Amino acid sequence: MSTPPFESGLLEASLGAFGVVIDTGGAPSDAVDGADLRIDGQRLWRRLMALAQIGATPAGGNRRLALTELDGQGRDLVTQWARELGCSIRVDAIGNIFMRRAGRLDLPAVMTGSHIDTQPTGGKFDGNFGVLSGIEVLSTLHQAGVVTDRPLEVAIWTNEEGSRFVPVMMGSGVYCGAFTLASALAAVDLDGISVATALDAIGYAGSDHIETPACYFEAHIEQGPVLEAHDKVIGVVEAALGQRWYTVTVKGMEAHAGPTPMAMRRDALLCSARLIAEVNAIALANAPNGRGTVGWIENYPNSRNVIPGQVRFSVDLRAADETTLGGMDAALRAACARAAADAHLAIDVEQVVYFPAQAFDATLIASVRQASDSLGLSWMPAVSGAGHDAVYVARVAPTAMIFVPCKDGISHNEIESAEPEHLEAGCNVLLRAMLAAARAPAA
Repeated sequence: MSTPPFESGLLEASLGAFGVVIDTGGAPSDAVDGADLRIDGQRLWRRLMALAQIGATPAGGNRRLALTELDGQGRDLVTQWARELGCSIRVDAIGNIFMRRAGRLDLPAVMTGSHIDTQPTGGKFDGNFGVLSGIEVLSTLHQAGVVTDRPLEVAIWTNEEGSRFVPVMMGSGVYCGAFTLASALAAVDLDGISVATALDAIGYAGSDHIETPACYFEAHIEQGPVLEAHDKVIGVVEAALGQRWYTVTVKGMEAHAGPTPMAMRRDALLCSARLIAEVNAIALANAPNGRGTVGWIENYPNSRNVIPGQVRFSVDLRAADETTLGGMDAALRAACARAAADAHLAIDVEQVVYFPAQAFDATLIASVRQASDSLGLSWMPAVSGAGHDAVYVARVAPTAMIFVPCKDGISHNEIESAEPEHLEAGCNVLLRAMLAAARAPAA
């Protein structure tokens, strides 16, 4: 049931602390409860489900890989919603989209956003929640006729997942100078199609220059089980783990499985198995925030009766500070050196991804905490184990993240799920934090 529209004076009093004014020419408000401004959780959910139809899978998830035709359709849908709110749409050279709602003053914008590309077997909420939470914040302000001092902007970052093109977090990385535009545009998928070609094919090869925002917020499902385990609605994210990714190549000698005695073998897979256990031990030795994962293995020649001659596998190490991450790197390299000497094999360790641990802005973190408290929501401090666009944006602008639970901590999976009331709560926190940041500085 809709509530009566605010009278202008009451709404101004309610929002005065946020430095906003009422546009009397705007639409009347029926999205507020008489005491404070709230987002429309049902509208947020409807949009999430509408976007989820683009690239929907039979198992209930999403396959909308970066810069495919389906990604183009998703971009078209979200930008259509933004245009309906009177937003300007700008696209930069790597295809990042920026949807801006004008403020009263010509100041750097308060930005939020995330991504809408997915894993090959992805879910409905990863990334999508952050983008559509931003659209919902703008919808709520538009409906209430609220004009902020600073402009508000929602970003869609290109190729965050890295499922089709490498590197991951490509759009935000280019935007923040982590790698060059030329190298990103030249990256190719498994079919040899470049990022530049794919952007042009879906109509999102832009050229707009986008200035650095005043600050950046990113709302996201947690993608882990901690909030749910502690029965908390909001994760106030204080930092993101640093990451080092490697490709480890173990070179032995393939030989016949029958005639070759055990003591005379140079078994690359056996050596790799021991190293995989070492990766797990390195992470456990750096609890609670140490992480170590081997997620991909290539075994050659991969025949039942041939001793493996070469194995390549991935290693993913993560930690909350550079000292710990550096120590884990040293431990991995030492373990590989010992294994090579003991097994008389050659082992090559190639680091393929590195970004340091990233602390978020203390003032914005406090704003997220305050918004959660003011809404009566349970919260806890959180550290992001996953990489997000916020990690790169934090290099150029004050940044904070807002987590909400996902069922059983499952993400990057078609069964990924989140409760509508949790998504609504996270979006309301985003609304309050953005309004507080949108206040013009004192004269």
